[in-house]
Amino acid sequence: MSEPRTPLVAMRNIRKAFGGVHAVEDVSINLYPGEVVALLGHNGAGKSTLMKMLAGAYPIDSGEVLINGDKANIRTPVDAQHCGIESIYQTLALADNLDAVANLFLGRELLTRWNTLDDHRMDADARKVFHRLNKNFKNVRTPVRRLSGGQRQVVAISRAIYFNAKILIMDEPTAALGPEETAMVGNLVRQLKAEGVGIFLITHDMPDVFGLSDRLSVMKNGKLVGTYRTTDVAEDEVLGMIIAGKQPEGKVQTHTL
Repeated sequence: MSEPRTPLVAMRNIRKAFGGVHAVEDVSINLYPGEVVALLGHNGAGKSTLMKMLAGAYPIDSGEVLINGDKANIRTPVDAQHCGIESIYQTLALADNLDAVANLFLGRELLTRWNTLDDHRMDADARKVFHRLNKNFKNVRTPVRRLSGGQRQVVAISRAIYFNAKILIMDEPTAALGPEETAMVGNLVRQLKAEGVGIFLITHDMPDVFGLSDRLSVMKNGKLVGTYRTTDVAEDEVLGMIIAGKQPEGKVQTHTL
């Protein structure tokens, strides 16, 4: 019998309250290398709050986070980055007035041995990673406000890849994208999976859920309704969990791949 695998991320009994409102209440969830876990629920269900705690944007009230089996003390986004966690939010958090290269290295600029900005290396490295994700992306010196939604996603995802993210939080990555750009993001997710990156995918899009995720976790009113292998549940059962908090009959929950 094989030994159980160690999760890339294990969030245990996580709680978060804002005043008297319990945004996240006693939630436990795992993520394994090369796995996509879709996080589902209505707005206000707690899924984004849960992920913002993992990303260091919110402090955890109680519970613990383990990274590769070791307890992690994530208090800030920098702590999260040191743990190999990168986030891509729906708003993308890009500086619209800066070009793609500057956005890739924003806050983490490369320096020469003389402690000056290494513009040549940043330009060369940025072009390599952009080309890896989208061979047609050449507007690297255009302010990102003038880029398409798909090109902006390339910049945001490139930032995570360049800084060796092992854990990626993607919040509605295909929102407001056209079919071609949505397909591009889907292919990118599959590429990252193949490289062993673990991905938490926050989405309302059922084609994304069933096309990209290995498991899905549904939250409602700050609590975890259940976690299931995506292939074990039907769309109407998932909607029943989201809307009514009803677990599907005869289906076994799973905390592992």
